[in-house]
Amino acid sequence: MKNTRLTLILSSIIFLLLIPLVAMQFTDEVDWDFFDFTIMGILLLITGLSIEFVLRRFRRIQERILISGAILFIFFLVWAELAVGIFGSPWAGS
Repeated sequence: MKNTRLTLILSSIIFLLLIPLVAMQFTDEVDWDFFDFTIMGILLLITGLSIEFVLRRFRRIQERILISGAILFIFFLVWAELAVGIFGSPWAGS
């Protein structure tokens, strides 16, 4: 039963990566290459496994929510930086 969440995490990653793959078939607005899918897959995997670790490690619901929220916040910041370069780092996508 422990691996149920892990299976859900991996399935969710595949589903989320299918969204831009399908969108690329219908529009030119989405233009991802193998590198983009790889980076997003790694980001989603790290985020999912980090939250899984938090859920296994911490028992108090307040700790789980706070730490998971911080992980998601960091994920969204990295995603935004890679997508449009909100901080202007060398890794910016724009």
